[in-house]
Amino acid sequence: MSVIEIQAKVQIPDSNPVSAVISAPENGFRPEKWAIVLAHGAGNDMNHSMMEALATGLARAGHLAMRFNFPYREEGRKRPDGQKRLEQAWLAAFRYLKNHPNFRPQNMVAAGKSMGGRVASQLQADGVLEANRLILYGYPLHAPGKKEEPRCPHFKNINTPSLFFAGTRDSLCDLKTLRRNLVLIPTPPKLEIVEGGDHSFKLLKSADRDKQAVYAEILEKTLAWLAQPA
Repeated sequence: MSVIEIQAKVQIPDSNPVSAVISAPENGFRPEKWAIVLAHGAGNDMNHSMMEALATGLARAGHLAMRFNFPYREEGRKRPDGQKRLEQAWLAAFRYLKNHPNFRPQNMVAAGKSMGGRVASQLQADGVLEANRLILYGYPLHAPGKKEEPRCPHFKNINTPSLFFAGTRDSLCDLKTLRRNLVLIPTPPKLEIVEGGDHSFKLLKSADRDKQAVYAEILEKTLAWLAQPA
């Protein structure tokens, strides 16, 4: 299925607008399909190769996908915005797609890489995001070398079907620690493991598959999960 890309601007409270790109099926989006908002990680922006691959793949499968920049990346800065502004941007992007007059989706997914996913999960736990599902690609569970200090007190308040992706070499997400804390989530989440992947799902040079193969694997498992009933 062919994909069209729509350039957009999302207005953030007390901030300049940020750029967004909506990937949609060329033959039309059906409102009963999923609409996924994708937020980038701290060290990249909405044009990261994984973000583009996911958005395109989701749209080819008939879904709607929108990726957006947080204000600091839109302004060319490297240091992430404070929590309040990150949350404002997330909510503005989510509401922009949810209320888009050309699509009016019925089923919303909040998804994000690392920091983008963390903020989405916190907003969902606070009850202000109201997504139907949550996808976290490489959750930043702890600082490097500090797996005994997990950053997930809000997990106990996530009452949304959720999907986690984690690499076996992720220095920010020890798998044993993650599994131990996922049980805090009232609605049992799904955990998918990327063998050999680091925090960005990058493999060692000696691996027998490349970046695109990893992205294809993540996309396939994402689509399979979205196809399952809640």
